[in-house]
Amino acid sequence: MMNPAQPSATVVREACAAVGIDPRGAVPIRIAENEIWRLPAGVIVRIVRPGQANAAAREIHVARWLLGVGIPTVKPLLVEQPVHAAGRPVTFWEELPQHDHGSITDVANVLKALHALPVPDFDIGQLDPFARIPQRLFAANTLTETDRRWLLALHDDLAQAWTGELAEGLSHRAVHGDAWPGNIVRAGQQTVLMDLERFSVGPPEWDLISTAVRAHTTGAVTTAEYATFCELYGYDVTQWAGYDTLASARELRMVSYAAQHAASHQAWREQAQYRVDCLRGHHGPRPWNWKGIV
Repeated sequence: MMNPAQPSATVVREACAAVGIDPRGAVPIRIAENEIWRLPAGVIVRIVRPGQANAAAREIHVARWLLGVGIPTVKPLLVEQPVHAAGRPVTFWEELPQHDHGSITDVANVLKALHALPVPDFDIGQLDPFARIPQRLFAANTLTETDRRWLLALHDDLAQAWTGELAEGLSHRAVHGDAWPGNIVRAGQQTVLMDLERFSVGPPEWDLISTAVRAHTTGAVTTAEYATFCELYGYDVTQWAGYDTLASARELRMVSYAAQHAASHQAWREQAQYRVDCLRGHHGPRPWNWKGIV
């Protein structure tokens, strides 16, 4: 059987050749929708899905903008990018030193600083909380057809609520789009923002809901930790009238991601089905204590 990383190794070699970087010793860190490789020279190579060249270019622009306004962020290499190799957009980044997931305090402080910024003077697009959810569900071949239809119907209902009469909240501004501690990391004494794929203009509540869902749905954040988060940021998103809609959208994103990748990760299948069953009301009220999936 072919190693799933083998075709991407060709992409890495072609992309590195285009910018004059030695690809020898490249090793995959993560092979998923987007693929992450490490080079011995301290360079991270990010291979993006086909057709996402504009999104890859936006990530580079956003990173440089954030660094320019004083938000510690992963640094793109000073090369012309993205480059294209074997039909895939590819970007290059400086590797972070040893780092860990950020704390509740880190996430609250970074989001407060980020949400205080004016929207940049270049197009960063509009937030779409439902990006790729239908595609993930159709690709999730471990789902029963009954579960898939139910999840797609939930997606349609939530998407209609999002574009319809979502309750008014905080003014729209630049948001990270996937603000969980794996993307707001602690490297030494500094907190660093990572993974800018979903960076866009939208309601800041979407960034805050990630932590609220970790408290009220997955059980990963304690009541005391969530109270600290709200105090530091200065707002409790669970009190917003639109919370249930966007919290449900966040839960559906987490379910669809697990369901899609359960097909190629046997160890994830039980957790993926458990998440589906929770949404369908088979495991009582929240919190459901979902286990993390990398």
